[in-house]
Amino acid sequence: MADITTDDKFAVCLVSGGLDSCVTAAIALSECDRAAFLHVNYGQRTERRELKAFEDIANYYNIKERLVVSLDYLSKIGGSALTDKSIKVPENELSDSCVPVTYVPFRNTHIIAIAVSWAEVIGAGRIYIGATEVDSSGYPDCRQSYYEAYNRLIEEGTRPETRIKIHTPLIRMTKRQVVEKGASLGAPFHLTWSCYQNEDKACGVCDSCLLRLKGFKEAGMEDPIPYQGEKK
Repeated sequence: MADITTDDKFAVCLVSGGLDSCVTAAIALSECDRAAFLHVNYGQRTERRELKAFEDIANYYNIKERLVVSLDYLSKIGGSALTDKSIKVPENELSDSCVPVTYVPFRNTHIIAIAVSWAEVIGAGRIYIGATEVDSSGYPDCRQSYYEAYNRLIEEGTRPETRIKIHTPLIRMTKRQVVEKGASLGAPFHLTWSCYQNEDKACGVCDSCLLRLKGFKEAGMEDPIPYQGEKK
């Protein structure tokens, strides 16, 4: 451990299996020499489907270094429609005035902490996460200021010789720009999964589906994943 130095061309990519994380992984692979993929299960409604998407994307890019971990205590804590089935997932509404009930309290802080620990052990100098602040659900832990603060925390909480920085290449992109960027890099959209509710056919009405569909429509492209009633 003491002899490990961080390599700025080696990245840990947080890959949920969704559109944004897939495009972010494609960007990371275009910018770095080597990448390791990290996936986190936290008791979300579509946990199994997201894990499949992660494995499919990792296989597509022939990623050898993978880590799948569980934060099931987030489902025990609850407080989110994604982890508590007694809270209904909102449909056909996109709110830009308040934090939606699909927000998992402080989730990204837990997830990134794992990424930092792993990066420090394996010598990765970058952490990529597909956070976007423009066309988003309004989660507070997806803001640029949040990641700026987290980078300062990493400096304070790791070894003096460690150099790890979070990269958020999508943070200022619209969903249309995310889709266009992914298309330019050949990202495997057909392997991704974004729906908050379903694991067979995407519902097309949760905010994640609505934002995804909006991005593909504005980009003039067809979303390749199946939807209930083929809503596209």
